[in-house]
Amino acid sequence: MATTFLRSILLPSLRRPALGPTAGSTLASPIARAFSMSPVQNVTLNQVLRGCRKPQRARHATSPALSAIHAPALKGVCVKVGIVRPKKPNSGERKTARVRLSTGKVITAYIPGEGHNIQQHSVVLVRGGRTQDCPGVRYHLVRGALDLGGVATRASSRSKYGTKKPKKASVG
Repeated sequence: MATTFLRSILLPSLRRPALGPTAGSTLASPIARAFSMSPVQNVTLNQVLRGCRKPQRARHATSPALSAIHAPALKGVCVKVGIVRPKKPNSGERKTARVRLSTGKVITAYIPGEGHNIQQHSVVLVRGGRTQDCPGVRYHLVRGALDLGGVATRASSRSKYGTKKPKKASVG
């Protein structure tokens, strides 16, 4: 009896020409379903109570003014030059500048290296990268670009501080 019932269900479907999903058949029909030997896992009570999986929240950008327009660096005009004191374990005076970017946003940027020559109305180049011990400082100024000069007496890591290679002293 059971075998005749199965034959009556399966054999007519085998004789019929297969129709694609665009021709009117749905994927939920018994014809389109794949056969599997593994048992179907039922949902546990805890899974029902907890609800469905929630997607991971997107991370915020470290440099939002630059990542919003997908720019590696932006030109800006210095509004104010100041000093920020670092967070708890560190001490010192970190040199910072308030910069109005070409997009119109005003941001706080760190001035790397020892000494600088910028003042109000100086044109500077701003790149991303936060200063870990200064709260709210998410940008760096590029040394040796536009009005901001390089570090004068820099011997190592000169490319980060906009310093040319020192000339060899000629013996004459």
